[in-house]
Amino acid sequence: MNGLIEIAQPGIGTTVQDSGRAGHRHHGMPLSGWLDGPLARAANALLGNPSDAAVLELRGTGTVLRVKAGPVRLALAGRVGATCLRGDGSRSTLPAWHSATLRDSDQLLLSPAESGCAYLAVAGGLLMEPQLGSRSSYWRAGLAGVLGRAFRPGDQLPCGAWHLTDPREWRCRSPWTASVGPVRVLLGPQQDHFTADAIAQFLSQDWEATAAQDRMGLRFKGEPLAHVNAAAADIVSDGVTPGAIQVPANGQPIVLLADGQTVGGYPKIATVISADLPRLAHQKPGTRVRFETVNLEQAHRALKDERDRWQRWLSSRETYLPPGTLDETALYTCNLIDGMQRADP
Repeated sequence: MNGLIEIAQPGIGTTVQDSGRAGHRHHGMPLSGWLDGPLARAANALLGNPSDAAVLELRGTGTVLRVKAGPVRLALAGRVGATCLRGDGSRSTLPAWHSATLRDSDQLLLSPAESGCAYLAVAGGLLMEPQLGSRSSYWRAGLAGVLGRAFRPGDQLPCGAWHLTDPREWRCRSPWTASVGPVRVLLGPQQDHFTADAIAQFLSQDWEATAAQDRMGLRFKGEPLAHVNAAAADIVSDGVTPGAIQVPANGQPIVLLADGQTVGGYPKIATVISADLPRLAHQKPGTRVRFETVNLEQAHRALKDERDRWQRWLSSRETYLPPGTLDETALYTCNLIDGMQRADP
């Protein structure tokens, strides 16, 4: 039977996301999808889901879920946790990197994502109606099937079919963590719109993430970057992609994220490489980053290294029995009698 989750309290910034709406940029439709792909796939992996199953992306605070039809098995990935309020009145905690099984009327109170982005997956995935090949929410287009708006109390999230046949849960003792160090970029395609000093400055200073950020983009602030002249601050609009770093006339960089538009008229000084783009989902206001230039070969190697590292993390998953759970399989397969004796009358 399929599970069903109800939004008891919407919270802020919680959306349904999957791997994105590829192949529709010529229609003016952004890619969308999760901001941190490896982290979202980690949540799915804790449940044995396909890697591209739709999940909840947690970006704000205050989200409360209620199970309308269970059981529903779920897992959290990221710097986040939750409190389970059971229908029988008991209470338990759900830390990240563990799965848990909820039943009818159980509630889940989600804590804030400490780094600004985390994920909740359900066994079988969230089965919102796909639009243009994806279940990813994109509010600006108002895609009806995936709730093209903020959640409201009473909204329902259908879950994939799943049957409780094994009491064991999944966990991973070592959380998935992104790489550290400077955010790597490929210069261009309009680096010739900036002075040589501006490019050196772009790569040598720390940039502070501002509160002007959402799923569309992230604004940084620092010493302004100089264009070669005033006219160079604008270009004829051309194609942009997540990771493109635009620099308008004020000299402050804007990095486009998953919901970034398909074309733009600001010159792009550089583009964040695919391996490092997920890190920008966690740049809360006030955090600082530095950019480092690499070439195309190094960018390809970095992506392969990240994928290899993720596969190593995947192999660290394990099953366990939650405290108080009776392992009926083990019980029924044990020989409970180790011998017999005949007692003469």
